[in-house]
Amino acid sequence: MKRRSWLRYTLLALTGLLLSWLVACGGGQPSGSGSGTGAAGGQEVEFWTMQLQPDFTDYFNELIAQYEAENPGVTVRWVDAPWADMQSKILTAVTAGTAPDVVNLNPDFAAQLASRNAWLPLDDKVSEADRAVYLPNIWQANTLNGQSFGIPWYLTTNVILYNQTLLEQAGVEPPATYEELATVAQAVKEKTGKYAYFTTFVPEDSADVLQSFVQMGVTLVDDQGKAAFNTPAGKAVFQYWTDLYTNDLLPREVLTQGHRRAIELFQAGEVALLSTGAEFFPTIETNAPDIAAVTQSAPQISGDTGKKNVAVMNLVIPASSDVPDAALDFALYLTNDANQLAFAKAANVLPSTAAALQDEYFQVNDSAAPGVEQARSVSAAQMGQAEVLIPAMDGIKELQAILYDNLQAAMLGQKTVDQAISDAAAEWDAR
Repeated sequence: MKRRSWLRYTLLALTGLLLSWLVACGGGQPSGSGSGTGAAGGQEVEFWTMQLQPDFTDYFNELIAQYEAENPGVTVRWVDAPWADMQSKILTAVTAGTAPDVVNLNPDFAAQLASRNAWLPLDDKVSEADRAVYLPNIWQANTLNGQSFGIPWYLTTNVILYNQTLLEQAGVEPPATYEELATVAQAVKEKTGKYAYFTTFVPEDSADVLQSFVQMGVTLVDDQGKAAFNTPAGKAVFQYWTDLYTNDLLPREVLTQGHRRAIELFQAGEVALLSTGAEFFPTIETNAPDIAAVTQSAPQISGDTGKKNVAVMNLVIPASSDVPDAALDFALYLTNDANQLAFAKAANVLPSTAAALQDEYFQVNDSAAPGVEQARSVSAAQMGQAEVLIPAMDGIKELQAILYDNLQAAMLGQKTVDQAISDAAAEWDAR
């Protein structure tokens, strides 16, 4: 994988794949000692991140040195790791009471542990003034049952990268809605023999299809956690995807291949549209320069609701921290306007603070040449409509699997749409 393309795969985890990391510091495992008093009697904050070395080693070393200079007596021990096994590692550390003091997670996974009171409650710790720094919809993504458990950090919201040559051959514009996508898919197939779009129905992969339910006006679960999708609106979504597949307007591989296959097909010029983050554009320029040269950016496809999904990274503070005040202070420092803006520019992501997002770096530039700058401005412009569409709840991956499995059955003709959605609702409620 090319440099910085890891961000795309990391943030896919936010929209469906629970992140997991193997936590390591240098060549060994983290001590799991959490926090406490340093050798000279000061406070030590242990800070875990996910796969930010070596690309951002200098950034974090400089930021930590600045923080320590401004806060004598506090040291920050930074532990960075790959993302393969973090879920089990942080679960083990929380259970054993050896968790670090500040942890980089995502709202979906963090919410699972928030329901077990693993994190420091923030409502009485973070002032209204400090909370107002962050985008309200993004702060809301870090709450469960009305209680705040995390501090927003960096974001991404997908755009549609489109092959201008294929769309021109088909005589169509990039679709803004799923209804338009069906029309575009038909035209691209008839005029070019290729597919317009690839979205995966593999239960363990991307949550784009799950998000499409919400974008098309479907409530997934009710206040009691019971299935709420067996409605006319829900059946319409089942029918929509089933029709696209049975009419040969989606590649057959959508049932067996994940989002990586969508990238491969787009880079090969075999599909016209790719839903991805702006940060992925340089990878296309490297891997498929001819395709990049005819690629432009459009807003994320949505339904009648107009909702756009955003993927969020946050910071949580384990309730077992020995230095909760220092941990919170460092987390707020790391995510303030200036530091978020600097990191967003370095990593080509979006900040979660309102002031940083208003920086001219992110402003829409209609005259920008197609490329990463255009994709970034389109991505940033969506933030007014963007929210985390999938509710923070236990069992969200199980719900995705149930819906995808039954959707596949309808798409393959093994069940009628009515039977598939009814079975999905019954299966969820019978857990």
